[in-house]
Amino acid sequence: MSKLLIVNADHADALFGEGGWDAVVVVGEPERLEAHPEIRQLVSHAAHVDARIGREPLMLLAPGLAGGRLVLAPTGDLTAEYEDVRRFAEAAQAGVGIALRAGARKPLLVVAEHDDLRYSNALEVALLGAGHEIYQPFDVAGPDVTLGVLGLDDMARANALENGRIAARDLCGGDPEQMAPPAFADYCVELFDDSPVSVSVIDDPETLVRDYPLLSAVARASFAVPRHAPRVVRLEYVGEGVISRNWFLAGKGVTFDTGGADLKIGGAMAGMSRDKGGAAAVAGLMATLAQLQPKGVRVVAELGLVRNSIGSEAFVPDEIIESHAGVKVRIGNTDAEGRLVLADVLSHLRLAAAESDDPVMMSLATLTGHVGRAYGPYSAVIENGVARGQAMGGQLQMVSELWGEPFELSRLRREDYAQVAARSPSERLLSSNNGASVNISRGHQFPMAFLVQASGLDQHGLGSDHPIAYMHLDIAASAVEKRDPLYGQPTAAPVATLLANLLDH
Repeated sequence: MSKLLIVNADHADALFGEGGWDAVVVVGEPERLEAHPEIRQLVSHAAHVDARIGREPLMLLAPGLAGGRLVLAPTGDLTAEYEDVRRFAEAAQAGVGIALRAGARKPLLVVAEHDDLRYSNALEVALLGAGHEIYQPFDVAGPDVTLGVLGLDDMARANALENGRIAARDLCGGDPEQMAPPAFADYCVELFDDSPVSVSVIDDPETLVRDYPLLSAVARASFAVPRHAPRVVRLEYVGEGVISRNWFLAGKGVTFDTGGADLKIGGAMAGMSRDKGGAAAVAGLMATLAQLQPKGVRVVAELGLVRNSIGSEAFVPDEIIESHAGVKVRIGNTDAEGRLVLADVLSHLRLAAAESDDPVMMSLATLTGHVGRAYGPYSAVIENGVARGQAMGGQLQMVSELWGEPFELSRLRREDYAQVAARSPSERLLSSNNGASVNISRGHQFPMAFLVQASGLDQHGLGSDHPIAYMHLDIAASAVEKRDPLYGQPTAAPVATLLANLLDH
């Protein structure tokens, strides 16, 4: 596993190797680097003999500059109204990749400024792209890299954020054995050892069955295999001073999803070790908070960690199971397991949130294939009435645009409640119909209607004595890089967006 240290190298001599930098990576248009005429002059001369300059990332031999290497990573034309700040992340990833393959281990990142408000976080987003390129999985030996940055204002936050994103990638990307529920929980225990984040792990079968009945149904066929047995991990961070933000986060951590009795077929099981991206992102945010230790913030998280196994003990459609909130649920499809895990976890968080001032609850999950069918490689945020009344989803979407992790703002409708309405007097809710979400009308919206009711959050709506703002974040299409959604590198989305939303807005 490679390690990354981000350093502010805001000194002109750094371009010429002071500090030991061994490559200069320029992201964006060199002509915008008014403070660095030596780079602009070198690029201008080179452009006369190489027409690729400004069109594609490449490296120039640059005697006198750090390491004798100048990597140009163009963003392309940024003036079109549909462009966004991800261009900087993509360019930085390409440029740093060239520098590393050339042998650099201390590249210096220089990001050209842009006066469009869409690109106000261009430097920070370029860092995210560079970190994505530098990352190596925990089971792969990689070099330690120090990344210098010209003009970085908050080095502590940049390092804390990247360390959280590394944890999120590790947890999401680990294979079904490396990050089975007990191993995922052990990683969290070690990650937060001697930190301000408290950790508790529920592993007792009787406790899980009693307190997390829907989650335990999903895990029923895995209880007999100790290395696959379920876990619930509870994390809590309480900053110093008067608490002004109370967040409660539920993370779906299905460490492998066979589909259960509704078995995935036709190759659809490949990549299902990544069905824990929601829990991974929540743990990554908590790791960032543990390092930053912001004041006035309280964040409580529960991660539901299960393996949806097939076997003689597997739960099946038509079963009626009572949730932690006391709601009878008829199982419609065992491959719609994530909402069952989240419902019990949300119910526990709901009890704590109801005793807090102005609580905000969120669930994060790689929940549906439909979100990708509806929105392509983007996440979706869906609000309950309380959150919508405060425009929380719109704010999160705005923040996500600035941090290169774009969300689409979706909407909960009455048809979504109809999809999960009881089909007989024996139950109150149907978990899902018997088709894949990708083929169902409103396939990523209607699970929110289930979550609200199965968790008891419907008792905390706009007209209640204790309203609770709740947003569901479906990150199924964005948790892994789009070039290879089965085996590509986890993106750690939306850790940067959540951090900015928590601390800056």
